[in-house]
Amino acid sequence: MIRATSESIPYQTRFSDGEHEGLADTTADKGGQNSGFRPHGLLEAALASCINMTVRIYADRHAIPLRSVAVTVSLDRSNPEETVFRCEVEPDGEFSPEQKERLMYAARACPVSRTLAKPIRFETGPGAPGD
Repeated sequence: MIRATSESIPYQTRFSDGEHEGLADTTADKGGQNSGFRPHGLLEAALASCINMTVRIYADRHAIPLRSVAVTVSLDRSNPEETVFRCEVEPDGEFSPEQKERLMYAARACPVSRTLAKPIRFETGPGAPGD
């Protein structure tokens, strides 16, 4: 569970899971200070981080000689009927085309991707988390 609390600077928001914390804000043109991640940037970061970790874990478990992987995610909200996450995965290592394809398969199967691909329902109100 993540808890987000207001900071004294307009729109600046501190979020924490009780162990780690981060800072979110909005851009200056929307009244913020641009002092932290935008909320949509956090969505992109969650997906990019999950893909990155999933590919690395898969490579480790299957002895694929992956040196590193870079993942870029951009969120396209230009169509009001659809949200598109564009994900670029760049694995680095000495591996076969088959191993690279297996890494790409792992990237597509990351837990955050699977979560975002399901229908989503929002429950907002007092006591909503855990209800």
